[in-house]
Amino acid sequence: MKTTKTKNKTNRKRPFKKRIEDKKHLAYVRTLPCFIQRAGYYSCQGNIEAHHLLKPESGFRGFGLKSHDSECIPLCRYHHAQLHTKFGNEHKFFQAYGIPKDAGIKYAKKLYERTLNYDNSDLPF
Repeated sequence: MKTTKTKNKTNRKRPFKKRIEDKKHLAYVRTLPCFIQRAGYYSCQGNIEAHHLLKPESGFRGFGLKSHDSECIPLCRYHHAQLHTKFGNEHKFFQAYGIPKDAGIKYAKKLYERTLNYDNSDLPF
């Protein structure tokens, strides 16, 4: 696991924020089935990609910033593209599939705990 400092490009006096980078966790997430498929929908197409949450629990997100690697969920290429192009955010995307809006945050947290602790728990819904 690696952390990188994100520079403050404005003139405001803010401390550097550290972004968690974990390539092993991302590789693990890419081996899992699509989050939407796990919720009972079988319209998946393409390889699994690690989707970094747009509204993560840590709040570490902004213009030009990606959320921590610990805050990502597996989505197939089709659902990942659909989230970004058709819906624009997780809340609308999950609502369209009847999934609670905080399910992505909970699942990302469980996945990262599983990576760290080898926990074998399941989906939060």
